[in-house]
Amino acid sequence: MAVTGDIHAGIVDVHAHWLPRELFALPPGGSLAGMNERDGELFLGDLPLSFPAAAMSDVGRLVADTARAGLGVRAISAPPFAFPVHAPAEADDYVASYNERLAEAVASADGALVGLGLVRLDDVDAARREMTRLAAAERVAGVAVPPLVGGRSYGEGVMREVLGVAAELDLAVLVHPTQSPRPEWKDHYLANLIGNPVETTTAVASMLLSGVMETLPDLRICFVHGGGCAPSLLGRWEHGWRTRAEVGRGSSRPPAESFSLLYFDTVTHDPEVLRLLRARASRDRILCGSDYPFDMAQPDPARFPVDNGIDAATLEANGRAFLGLGSRS
Repeated sequence: MAVTGDIHAGIVDVHAHWLPRELFALPPGGSLAGMNERDGELFLGDLPLSFPAAAMSDVGRLVADTARAGLGVRAISAPPFAFPVHAPAEADDYVASYNERLAEAVASADGALVGLGLVRLDDVDAARREMTRLAAAERVAGVAVPPLVGGRSYGEGVMREVLGVAAELDLAVLVHPTQSPRPEWKDHYLANLIGNPVETTTAVASMLLSGVMETLPDLRICFVHGGGCAPSLLGRWEHGWRTRAEVGRGSSRPPAESFSLLYFDTVTHDPEVLRLLRARASRDRILCGSDYPFDMAQPDPARFPVDNGIDAATLEANGRAFLGLGSRS
């Protein structure tokens, strides 16, 4: 169902993060220490996150920062280290608590915020129960999910089935990487600088080459950070699809056709990369994003795409379409 309730006019930022303080401990089973506040700053264990704790947890601060950024609406979702992927069967209480607090937060924001909730990706029945509750919440538009879980993505199995539930319930899906560590990325913040776009790229390839969008044409799914490396690899995937049987056996149409059905945000940090995304993606599938409040956020999320060829009216219309907000009268 479409989101109900009055929503502000203006550019829609689909990629911003929020977590209430009572859930800073994070879901069970993960290797990361919980979040904590020290002298007003937020830490992940002993790692400084380089922004105030209030920017992550305080709804009033978030709403004020949204207005200061020249945005009409922000869609808020949990930071990726709060995804329930390590011990999902033990995380039901955490997921339910987050989604309840999220519904309360967006309801209190007077139309400035829309929510994207948490969901398990290991059990279709559990996912359906939680997503059905999310679909009934007034200003909750969908779910935020990781691109990979246990070396798998959305081309098969439970993860693909969860996308089917999202499409059935008319929920938007935002795919956000989790900065998975690898030994070769241990220095220079490479787990983020390289790892995040590679995770996203892998998920996009899984979607295109396994035919997900052929079976779920109404699915509204967005890949953040401009789709990672996917726009620059699309030609390579097209060539492989036409020349190698194992590339093309999962999909009946070339990757570029399905690519045109995916949504992408504008967090590219580079006008040339954004231009490439514009050349590859559909005009009505490019969304404003910020990655607020992280240090890797796009510093001026509304102005960056506008200065690089995407007008504010298009950004607003696209964001509203992705989130199911309906056209502004």
